[in-house]
Amino acid sequence: MTQNSDILCIGSVLWDVIGRSASHMRQGSDVPGRITRLPGGVAMNIAMTLVRFGMTPTLLTAIGSDPEGDELVHACKRLGMDTTHVYRSQDLPTDRYMAVEGANGLIAAIADAHSLEAAGAKILRPLIHGPLGYENTPFEGQIALDGNLTLDLLEEIAVSPAFARADLRVAPASPGKAERLSPFLKHGRATLYVNLEEAGLLCQREFADSETAARALLDRGALRALVTDGGNSATVASAQAVITQKPPSVLVTRVTGAGDTFMAAHIAAEANGASIDEALTRALHAAATYVSGETPL
Repeated sequence: MTQNSDILCIGSVLWDVIGRSASHMRQGSDVPGRITRLPGGVAMNIAMTLVRFGMTPTLLTAIGSDPEGDELVHACKRLGMDTTHVYRSQDLPTDRYMAVEGANGLIAAIADAHSLEAAGAKILRPLIHGPLGYENTPFEGQIALDGNLTLDLLEEIAVSPAFARADLRVAPASPGKAERLSPFLKHGRATLYVNLEEAGLLCQREFADSETAARALLDRGALRALVTDGGNSATVASAQAVITQKPPSVLVTRVTGAGDTFMAAHIAAEANGASIDEALTRALHAAATYVSGETPL
């Protein structure tokens, strides 16, 4: 692994442009608020939280060689991430995500991760052709992977010898991309982090609670599943145990990135030796703190 790195974060690293308002909103609303531009993307959000928990993540992603890309790479380094192996495209622009949030939650969002998708397997070269790993001597550490990659590339990862020994943790980028995680049900290689809606899409049915959804993901082939259901419950399920907890009650001030925070906090807790029950508790508290606005954006 890259010197001083604790985990690889593979997927989207882009600019988040997010408008937030304290007002309840609906289609066509025009209200006062704040608009921010911050480093984002699923892999980036996970990496930022891992840094807050004392880990050093290495990014595998595609970032353009445009001025926005230069600024983004500089921001990643400043935040404590290793960008040595980032694929810098000469002809693809840096990706962006745009969202609008009101007091009643996420109103709408558009993820423009087309450059990441176009780069495809090029972002994985350090894992397959070195120096992070090779097919005959695969990488053996932790990997956080997001569903912004194409279905073809995710299918390749699910069977590739280069990932055979990794502790692979996978999350969809959004409900609209949840079904891209289906290869990891077929091949039972990864821990899946999904919300209730995403679990339903993967299993092609509706669920009333996180425990039922987590058990269904195991039945369909997942190695392990963590399912969240907002403020209602969260469940971690494996062949060894099924544990459900209720998140702390907090005032929700933001939602974009909450699932990524949950996943990263859970990974960090387990890396520090926490038990199954304690790791879930720590992840839920970290996510609750995040949505309440008490941690840095």
